[in-house]
Amino acid sequence: MWLAGGGLKPGFVYGETDASSYNIVKDDMHVRDLHATILHQCCIDHNKYAFNVQGLDQRLTGVVRAKINYDILS
Repeated sequence: MWLAGGGLKPGFVYGETDASSYNIVKDDMHVRDLHATILHQCCIDHNKYAFNVQGLDQRLTGVVRAKINYDILS
């Protein structure tokens, strides 16, 4: 994925995979964490916006707790 601007470090590569690009070797990041980081940069609190679906509180990043990755922010 390529992200430009928005408070991210310029020319920065995060994570690493093996030669076949299948297994994560270093610095894994889940999609929900990426979404939480992007929403944070847009000044949106991903935990604040929750709605109830069949008794389960659904959030913008899913039901599992997502964390903002400050390593990729400038």
